Amino acid sequence: VYEKNDRIGGLLRLGIPDFKLEKTVVQRRVDQMEEEGITFITNTYIGKDIPIKSLIDENDAVVLTGGSTIPRNLPVDGRELEGVHFAMDFLTQQNKINSGGRVDPSERISAEGKRVVILGGGDTGSDCLGTAHRQGAEIVHQLELLPRPPEERQDGDMWPNWPMTLRTSSSHEEGGIRDYNILTKKFSGENSQLEKLHGVRLEWGEPDENGRPKMIEIEGSEFELEADLVLLAMGFLHPEHEGMLTDAGIELDGRGNVATDENKMTNIPGVFAAGDMSRGQSLVVWALAEGREAARGVDQYLMGSSTLPRSASTY
Repeated sequence: VYEKNDRIGGLLRLGIPDFKLEKTVVQRRVDQMEEEGITFITNTYIGKDIPIKSLIDENDAVVLTGGSTIPRNLPVDGRELEGVHFAMDFLTQQNKINSGGRVDPSERISAEGKRVVILGGGDTGSDCLGTAHRQGAEIVHQLELLPRPPEERQDGDMWPNWPMTLRTSSSHEEGGIRDYNILTKKFSGENSQLEKLHGVRLEWGEPDENGRPKMIEIEGSEFELEADLVLLAMGFLHPEHEGMLTDAGIELDGRGNVATDENKMTNIPGVFAAGDMSRGQSLVVWALAEGREAARGVDQYLMGSSTLPRSASTY
């Protein structure tokens, strides 16, 4: 198993904060896999340190599980100001520090004593909120583009679909200000340093031809919010294309993820993909199912058949 970072575990290790997932749980499973005979090679970036084509040529099967790593950006005026960062950069730094690692002081992203704004109301935003609390932020706002979800499941939101209801995590219980229907228009500051977020409130009109409600800015609702640190927690688009995927000629689907067949194999025989790299950003439980399904596909490809069960009814 090749890993570009200095430790094994992916988002479980570097993305999810300790207060949600103690890293001893992750390390316990890594230790178990090592004892079972798996060799982990860290600090090795496939496509940069080792050509992907050499891995394909030298092995009977290759499984790509590099995740969905390109974050959704916010291309507005002032994005380049110091103090505007991607959420995962912020979370990864803190996890490295917690595990005894070192972050260059000149690159350190800290919320200590700062007015923090988190853009995005999902799990990553919640993780940023809890981390900012622990770093000693002065005040934290978490802004969401979409409307506030209802407290209870609505009639049209039926099982087995994931319920679209308001979720309050332990981070929210610790403090912070949540607000909804907010569109960020720009950032401003002086001497290249962030000072303010400029936003406007929204209302939602009738759905367009694609079924998406029309976003309408409310006239006169423009506002400014003082901020020293803004964390962009707006999700991920797709895996990194340059390097490994382009070098190998891996085909992508319409969303920019790795395209696979029903056995998780790509357009190249013997090369498989699983997890967020092929499914798109999702949950840990889906990553587990994807990994098991890819293992089944590899087994069938190498042996001609497989007795491993399907991992989910959707495969």
